[in-house]
Amino acid sequence: MNGLQRLVLWALAWIERYRYFKFAIVGASGTVVNLVVLHIGHEYIFNTIEANYQKPYISLVFAIFIATINNFTWNRLWTWSDRVKTLEADEVGGHVSLRMLATEFGQYVTASAFGSTLQYVLTLLLSGFMDYRQANIAAIVVAAVSNYLANDRWTFRKR
Repeated sequence: MNGLQRLVLWALAWIERYRYFKFAIVGASGTVVNLVVLHIGHEYIFNTIEANYQKPYISLVFAIFIATINNFTWNRLWTWSDRVKTLEADEVGGHVSLRMLATEFGQYVTASAFGSTLQYVLTLLLSGFMDYRQANIAAIVVAAVSNYLANDRWTFRKR
């Protein structure tokens, strides 16, 4: 194994130990999903509705919703997988129940609601001064900390 491979493996092991970095990586993927859906929604799908306003009202809601599903999935499978596995082992003998998954998703959405609302409002406010995509990125960065804390302390809390 060469030095670069060792460095990459060390970096991956380090990230694995620190939950917030996992959350940040998942959040980065969610940001990409959010921006792609926002752009497609605003420029193509909802273009006739939103063209008069020049602000992505409907497409922003749609983008936040799709990114939330993306982030919930990856946070559940990776960021908080240790806690999810413990809960599954305690609750249903190691299997995922639809009820438990729906409960977790409901908690995730509820815990993320403040951040999503903050993202929505900030994006609309900032889009008056900059491109709506740049405004959305700035709003996502602001909302990320509250989303992490709410989900770490409630949705995927230690049992």
